[in-house]
Amino acid sequence: MRWIEVHNISQVEEIKSRSKSIPCVLFKHSTRCSISSVAKYRLEDQWEFPEKTAECFFLDLLSHREVSNYIAETFQVHHESPQVLVIREEECIYDVSHLDITVSDIREYLQASF
Repeated sequence: MRWIEVHNISQVEEIKSRSKSIPCVLFKHSTRCSISSVAKYRLEDQWEFPEKTAECFFLDLLSHREVSNYIAETFQVHHESPQVLVIREEECIYDVSHLDITVSDIREYLQASF
């Protein structure tokens, strides 16, 4: 799994644009939260998709809270941490949080995108 780090709001707009051609998976991570660390580990450990299946983005929300707030507003989702959003055609088609984050559920939404 190759993460692209998100540091600013303009990158969120780029993710929206990219989502027209490839699904984008956005992981919002709290570096101080053990549940978030477990969710991140499970994603990285179980991720077995070819790179062209999706682009994966990583947000350290403690360092970039304003970006996290912008994501919640832009994609009309309630802020959670940890949280995964699957973005397709500039919309959030799936969001999940905490220990409900699973690769198998994300897979369903990625496959439905094609």
